[in-house]
Amino acid sequence: MIFIERVFVLKTPTMRLKRFLLRYFPPGIALEYIQGGKTKTKMLGLSSLSTSCLTGSYDRTCKVWDTDSGKELCTLKGHKNVVYAVTFNSPFDDKILTGSFDKTACLWSAETGECYSTLWGHTAEVVAVQFNLQCHLVGTSSMDSTAKLFNIATGQEVATLHGHTGEVIALKFSDDGNQIITGSFDHSIGVWDTRTAKRVGILNGHLQEISNCLFNHDGSLIASSSMDKTAKVWDQRTFSSLATITGHNDEVLDIAFDYKGHQLATASTDATACIWDVHSDFKLLAKMKGHKEEVSKVCFSPAGARLLTASLDRTARLWNADTGNCIQILDGHTDDVFSCAFSYNGDIIITASKDNTCKIWR
Repeated sequence: MIFIERVFVLKTPTMRLKRFLLRYFPPGIALEYIQGGKTKTKMLGLSSLSTSCLTGSYDRTCKVWDTDSGKELCTLKGHKNVVYAVTFNSPFDDKILTGSFDKTACLWSAETGECYSTLWGHTAEVVAVQFNLQCHLVGTSSMDSTAKLFNIATGQEVATLHGHTGEVIALKFSDDGNQIITGSFDHSIGVWDTRTAKRVGILNGHLQEISNCLFNHDGSLIASSSMDKTAKVWDQRTFSSLATITGHNDEVLDIAFDYKGHQLATASTDATACIWDVHSDFKLLAKMKGHKEEVSKVCFSPAGARLLTASLDRTARLWNADTGNCIQILDGHTDDVFSCAFSYNGDIIITASKDNTCKIWR
């Protein structure tokens, strides 16, 4: 199997992000960061950003690819078992974090493939990894029922997050880096303060295992999906349930907010995906029907007008997010398609399959 994540490659030396600002014209991003003890600013025009992707595989390696040419940039070798989770430290993208069934995570150079450090401590498979946006911490979660925080600079463990009684299969940082959420097979979502490593909230209500959890764009909401055939949306401040979404008749495998946080998409084993209105009592806006097998992954285009789904029917599909109509079937894989992503501009799609290939669609 291959696992992918969409990333933005900004070729910069090691640095710590303070904040970033949008420039409307000409379009671009201003990065304010600390390097060598000094505060610096770097302007990046959006038109100059290149795109890249990561793939992790059962062959125990992670590969970095150029999505413009489809060429392999480098191979990260060192894990002793399946490389299951991969991510860049966006927005810098000079480091890569991998999680493996060998019970470790590794921190790598994105340009050279050098392994900076191996993150030890878990006693079972590492299945989810993430950098915080400030790029000084990473989080890992494991089938050993814990999550861990590590210092990026030293590779040393900062804290172990104890409290779940089942495997922890999902984790996400808030944008300010002060919180992290964990989703577990114990049917709950934990909310943790990264500064104290204390659990500050627990979201109970699902009747079966959690499949995913995430924050919305401003961190005010938390969404979760579960094998109990529902998704839930929670108030981040009170840890109370705002809505239970019950439109699917089988397990809900994945969820995604659009980039404005106005809509929530769900993907299900019932071979459909749905879009819900976050600001109108989570009313069903569109239902995507057409896949012949379970839909394992769902994501919005950057503009939010398109929805992308990956399915075990060996295809990915592109949908009109307003009408639910299928725009295009991406047919070419010879086995299950279980991951997909848009490029930064939304004009390139990446799909990954159990057939051991990653395809780039334009």
